[in-house]
Amino acid sequence: TIRDFFLEQNYPNPFNPSTKISFSIPKAENVKLEIYSITGELIEKIIDQKIKAGSYEYNWNSGNLPSGLYLYKLSTEFHNESKKMVLIK
Repeated sequence: TIRDFFLEQNYPNPFNPSTKISFSIPKAENVKLEIYSITGELIEKIIDQKIKAGSYEYNWNSGNLPSGLYLYKLSTEFHNESKKMVLIK
């Protein structure tokens, strides 16, 4: 049973062109997983829906984005967490 909300560091990091983002949530709830530029611009919404409790893993492909520092943010009603990742092309 998952007891806590947990956002793992992406792997690999630095990456090119794709990376894995893993997280766990302890109960079913509305979840958003979003990618942002370092300036705060929303790049992509990966998840924006209600999901069941559990552990999840998503592969994110940076596509044609330039090298640089990006943020990924996991949000629920009661928890927000973000981490940095580095894209090197």
